[in-house]
Amino acid sequence: MNNLLRLFKKHSGKILALVVITFFSFLAYNLYQAPVDGFTDKFVYLLKTYGYVILFAWSILEGEAGLIMAGLLSHTGDMNVYMAVFIAGLGGFAGDQIYFYIGRFNKSYVHKKFRGQRRKFALSHLLLKKYGWPIIFMQRYMYGMRTIIPISIGLTRYSAKMFAFINLISAWCWAAITIVPAWYFGEEILVVLHWAKEHWYFALPFAIVFGGSIIYYFNKMTKKKEENEN
Repeated sequence: MNNLLRLFKKHSGKILALVVITFFSFLAYNLYQAPVDGFTDKFVYLLKTYGYVILFAWSILEGEAGLIMAGLLSHTGDMNVYMAVFIAGLGGFAGDQIYFYIGRFNKSYVHKKFRGQRRKFALSHLLLKKYGWPIIFMQRYMYGMRTIIPISIGLTRYSAKMFAFINLISAWCWAAITIVPAWYFGEEILVVLHWAKEHWYFALPFAIVFGGSIIYYFNKMTKKKEENEN
């Protein structure tokens, strides 16, 4: 058992990559096989059929969109809101534990792979030193730092047991804060989504701006990475 645990910790990065590949392969295959027409109907069918499995995998990647969808499915009765919060919290917990052990047992890999993120790692260490355990609780809400902070804490001598305990409580709070409002205001959200579907052309300018921002961001990150390597 101890050997298996050490093996998991040492190869946590590869495990995360395997989870991501398996998750998207599972989605793609079952979307294709769904016995309904139209991408939207296929995706809704998939969520209703494999909702908790998808929610767990999605939560490992810490995507709020999946949690909001779980809240809406809980509102329509296709999922149980308490179970959704529980499963999403476990997924979020598992994701950050993987990131933590990437830092704890793969230090040379981290230093090589994240050379362009040295400032963020330095900031993470300063935040941990200044604020202590609350930074573990808050990192899920810090854009651009959500994966950096668990990895950077893993690089330190911070207690793995303490991190796991705070991480679990934090993950369940994160899940509840996202899922419960979507469940409670589900009817209003569904009305807005229906209106947006019927008047999709109003969203086109926002989609163009959003898409352009993503392209600009990745181009900027690519240039920055090339500069750091040089």
